[in-house]
Amino acid sequence: MEPAGTPARCHDVSTTPPVLAAELAQAWADIQRHHPELPDLAAPESLIGESSSACGAELSFERLLHEAVHGIAAARGVRDTSRAGRYHNRRFLAIAEEMGLNHPEEPHPSSGFSLVTLSPEAKRRYRPTIERLQRALKAHTAATAGDTKRSFRGPAARHGSSGGGVRVKAVCDCGRNVRVVPSVLAQAPIVCGGCGKPFRIPETVGAAS
Repeated sequence: MEPAGTPARCHDVSTTPPVLAAELAQAWADIQRHHPELPDLAAPESLIGESSSACGAELSFERLLHEAVHGIAAARGVRDTSRAGRYHNRRFLAIAEEMGLNHPEEPHPSSGFSLVTLSPEAKRRYRPTIERLQRALKAHTAATAGDTKRSFRGPAARHGSSGGGVRVKAVCDCGRNVRVVPSVLAQAPIVCGGCGKPFRIPETVGAAS
């Protein structure tokens, strides 16, 4: 029993990664109710801290719906991207429009039709889901702001044709290089058999890719 006058302690569990992952999974399930052919999201926690220049750097419901388009494409056996998953073609756009995403402009030279946005109808349909996820994301951001030690990067939870994420070039001191998904390299070093040094992603290479 707390003494009288003691301020109530509020434990906001939505600031923890497992609960944010659960919120992402719930939002995905909400999308599945409208699109039953959408596969399950295998690892929602992998989206936390994961960014993609092609699919959207900021985690939001709009990006989650974008990822769901790739999921539908995979379920239908449709190749919706090319150029290592960066270029989103018209097959991607057709499914995106089915799911309530718009792309009013011409395709981007390098990413194609990736810059999709929520249509007014989709905003109305998913309003409760969007609001719930925004609250969880806001709480998570507030809890992790300035905490550089907390990192939750994992393999991209992508069901599309990019093979688990966009691969970039990693190099070692002897000049050899490999193509690797950045989040996979972040899990553990990949050592070069020639010089024994770990492969790394140069900043200039990572920015260009």
